Amino acid sequence: VQLVESGGGLVQPGGSLRLSCVASGVTFNSYEMSWHRQAPGKERELVATISGIGDSTKYVDSVKGRFTVSRDDAKNTVYLQMDSLKPEDTAVYYCKAMRTRSGYLFSYWGQGTQVTVSS
Repeated sequence: VQLVESGGGLVQPGGSLRLSCVASGVTFNSYEMSWHRQAPGKERELVATISGIGDSTKYVDSVKGRFTVSRDDAKNTVYLQMDSLKPEDTAVYYCKAMRTRSGYLFSYWGQGTQVTVSS
């Protein structure tokens, strides 16, 4: 199983970025996908989740109205559209795939992509 994030970079405050996470080795539409982030000196936090069939999304309060999570099951890809970025959004962003089956939890992480919001 492999999750590969891309799309991070340096952006000015108020700018936008779109992160992508491509999954391989999993039945993608069976997995809930989520984005997490970790800033220096802070714990990793959940940013957004999208259900296996994409009919349900959730966001942490600090990104509501600015970030949008979506998925394309034909491409085994989950996206995080980030608009109106703020310096406090600076972090390493990780995607995660998770499912339960027969009472067992299966979860996988990507390697992360750096997002820096600075003027």
